[in-house]
Amino acid sequence: MNYRTCVYLSWGLLTVAVIPVSLGEMYTSLLNVKQAISVERKLIDYLRTYIDHELERLTDIKRFYARVSDLHAKLYEGPGTAMANPLVAFTLIKRLHSEWLNVVYSNEALENAQALRSSYEEEEADLPKLEDLQGAAKGLMRLQDVYALQVASLVRGRFQRITNGKPADIYMPAVSVPLSGDDCFLVGKVAYEQEDYYHSVQWLEESVRLFRGTGGEWSPENEGTLEDALDHLAFSHFKTGNVSYALSLSQELLHYDPMNGRVLQNVEKYEKLLVAASPPRGNGLRRPPSNHLRTRDTYERLCQTQGSQPMHFENPRLFCDYFTNDNPGLLLLPVRREVLSLQPYVVLYHNFITDTEAEDIKSLAQPGLSRSVVAAGEKQATADYRISKSAWLKGSAHSIVGKLDQRISMVTGLNVNHPYGEYLQVVNYGIGGHYEPHFDHATSPSSPVFKLKTGNRVATFMIYLSSVEAGGSTAFIYANFSAPVVEKAAIFWWNLHRNGQGDVDTLHAGCPVLIGDKWVANKWIHEHGQEFQHRCSLNPEE
Repeated sequence: MNYRTCVYLSWGLLTVAVIPVSLGEMYTSLLNVKQAISVERKLIDYLRTYIDHELERLTDIKRFYARVSDLHAKLYEGPGTAMANPLVAFTLIKRLHSEWLNVVYSNEALENAQALRSSYEEEEADLPKLEDLQGAAKGLMRLQDVYALQVASLVRGRFQRITNGKPADIYMPAVSVPLSGDDCFLVGKVAYEQEDYYHSVQWLEESVRLFRGTGGEWSPENEGTLEDALDHLAFSHFKTGNVSYALSLSQELLHYDPMNGRVLQNVEKYEKLLVAASPPRGNGLRRPPSNHLRTRDTYERLCQTQGSQPMHFENPRLFCDYFTNDNPGLLLLPVRREVLSLQPYVVLYHNFITDTEAEDIKSLAQPGLSRSVVAAGEKQATADYRISKSAWLKGSAHSIVGKLDQRISMVTGLNVNHPYGEYLQVVNYGIGGHYEPHFDHATSPSSPVFKLKTGNRVATFMIYLSSVEAGGSTAFIYANFSAPVVEKAAIFWWNLHRNGQGDVDTLHAGCPVLIGDKWVANKWIHEHGQEFQHRCSLNPEE
């Protein structure tokens, strides 16, 4: 869509210090992933120091080797009169008694290694945990699924899916890296341990291919080997019903580990199944179903369009305008309004926030960021279908948050002051960060939404604090359209009908972020306090 140009004056400035946050659950926030770069820079410095010390140690050993070798080449291989010299005899005895002992049993190598380990342990608290590695791997598989990406292209650092029978780039990142055999092994292993053989087969196939390409050579930094990848891949194929290929891979594995009793038993088992001509039927290489996401196909289709739905946006009843909401404060600086949908009513306000304000809000939120939660009965809990970190900012008349609240009230005409509006929630998404289809309004009387005792969430106002390069759209499932991330814009919709019932057409999702660092700020506005701003209808059906 083409947008008209509109210039805004600055609404206010605030300077704050950025306070480092804990790196627990690092994968759920790209901010934490970025902060991990400084940790690795420290580790690089520690390793450089270790290498320098080891080079000094090896230089000393080489010097000793050269001196002794030279003696044997020039002195001891000459006439036997060399040992007649008591000085020569003494130095030989001394070397054999103490010098060789000092070289062979030197603690210097151990001390260097211990110094490196101690330095590493100092940074250990800020290093990613096993959950982070697993979460990052799941994030890659999520992107693979939602955007129909080819694993073979991801391994090469490309983002491609099959279009008209050919791989086509859906985005060309400015910076990328290819994955190693060990990288692919770890992703496949995460899927394998979840008994997700659809994903484990694809990632382990790439792992085996890459390990074979290196001749199966092992590197000290790797966790997996060609044998490990073959072992996991063989069983994955067996579980999907491909017994003949499982047998072939197991036989290849025996070339590297011929005495592996478990693999020998598997080979015998596979051979018997094939001879019997009735191997167990697997489900083939099919993507596992979702137990909770009934709208998965629609959700993923809308995410893949990334806000490009000509049939939806060509509706002549949709429009753009300069909007004042009859508020005196907007007469000189009207907002650029774009109506995205009439049912549900969804509108986008362009240039709602300035660059400076967006950065200030993000800075204010950083110290309080923690794993985002979802409603779980009367309580709240983390969930794999929401991967992000969030923080709540309290507003006041003199803060940047208070000014935003005032601006939201001017544009919507609603009372957004606490408790009629919740505190501003700032969210930063992680690796493949997303929020699967959900309602913002409560659908159960026991929902935590009602703890404020100001009714249900009547409306949502979400501000885009950053741009993303690809992905991250807001998809409205039943309304059948998605809105891309528009930096500095704000999106607004009504969650409830006039009669107070929830609008099922507001089922929406935050699509996974493919490339970029997505930040948003949510303002949820409640029913109470809107009696004169948003009146109820006399029609119970409205």
